[in-house]
Amino acid sequence: MRYLDPKIDPIFKRIFGEHENLCCSLLNSMLPLKPSQQIVSIEYQPIDLLPDIPILKNSIVDVNCRDNTGRNFIVEMQMHWTDAFTVRVLFNAAKVYVKQLNKAGEYKLLKPVYALNFVNDIFVKDSSAFYHNFKMVNVADSTQIIEGLELVFIELPKFKPTNLHEKKLYDLWLTFLTGIESGSEHVPSELFNEKVTSEAVHYLETSSYTLNELNAYEYYCGLISTQRTLHNGFREEGMKEGIKKGMEKGKKEGRKEGRKEGIEEGKKEGIEEGEEKKLIEIVNNSHRKGYSIEQIQEITGLSSERILKIINPPLANDENQPH
Repeated sequence: MRYLDPKIDPIFKRIFGEHENLCCSLLNSMLPLKPSQQIVSIEYQPIDLLPDIPILKNSIVDVNCRDNTGRNFIVEMQMHWTDAFTVRVLFNAAKVYVKQLNKAGEYKLLKPVYALNFVNDIFVKDSSAFYHNFKMVNVADSTQIIEGLELVFIELPKFKPTNLHEKKLYDLWLTFLTGIESGSEHVPSELFNEKVTSEAVHYLETSSYTLNELNAYEYYCGLISTQRTLHNGFREEGMKEGIKKGMEKGKKEGRKEGRKEGIEEGKKEGIEEGEEKKLIEIVNNSHRKGYSIEQIQEITGLSSERILKIINPPLANDENQPH
C-alpha cells in the first residue's frame, strides 16, 4: 500500500474539509482551548472568504467552519513561508469576524475567530519553539486580553516525535502531518492506536483516489517543488550579492560601524533583488511550460496585469511610439 502526503492541498482539504469528526479532533488538540471550551460539533462554511483581489495570493482558505456555540475556525496548510502569509491570515480572520455583524446585529454577540495555520517551513530561525500563539494583549499586562481574534502558527519541520508509548492526540496529529511522505509504503504504527488518526490514514491510501485526483495531486507536488527550489536559489543569490554590496559600502565609509550597517543594508537589498528575480523566473518558466495565467497567479500571487508585463515586456522606447 502506498500513501500520499497529507500536507498537499487537495489531500489536506479532503481529510479535514470533508470529515467533521477529524476536523473537530484536530482543532481540539491543536488550539489552546480549556476543557469547557472543547468543540463538540462543527458545520462547514463557504471557503471563498475574500473577493477576487489580485494583490492577495490564495484568497481561498483550506477549511472554514463554525461550531455549535457560534465560534469560527479557519484551518490552513502553508507549504512555503512568506512574510505576507501572516498578513493574509489576519485579513482572513478579521473578514470572518466582521461578517458576523450581518447575523449578530450587536457587537456583544460577536463570537471569537481562531485561525490555525500549519507551516511546512521554518520562519523563526533563532528558536526551537514551533508552536506560536498570538492574541491581542495589553503590552504592560499580558493577562489582560481582548477576545475576538486568535492566531496559531505551527512550524512543522521543528516538531520531533516523542517516545511516549501512549501519545496524546496533539502528538499524533503532528506525527500524521510530518511522518508520512509522498509514496511512502509505511506509516508510524502509533497512528493506528487512535480511531480518528487511523481513519485519516485511510484517506491517504492511493487506492482511495481516482486517476484524475492523483493527477491533480502530482500537479500540486510539482508546483510546490518548483516554487521552493527557485525561492531558495534566488534568495541565496540575493544574499551573496547583498553582502558584497554591503562590504563595499562599509569599506568606503572606513568605519567598523559603517561596515556593519552596510552589510545589513546590503543583505536587505540583495534579498529584495533576489525575490524579484525569483518571481520573474517563476513566471517565465511557468509560461514556457504552458501554464495558464490563472495557474501562474496561484503560484506567484501576482496580478494578471503584472504577469502579462513579465511575459510580454514593453519596449524601452514605447513612450516614443505613436498611439
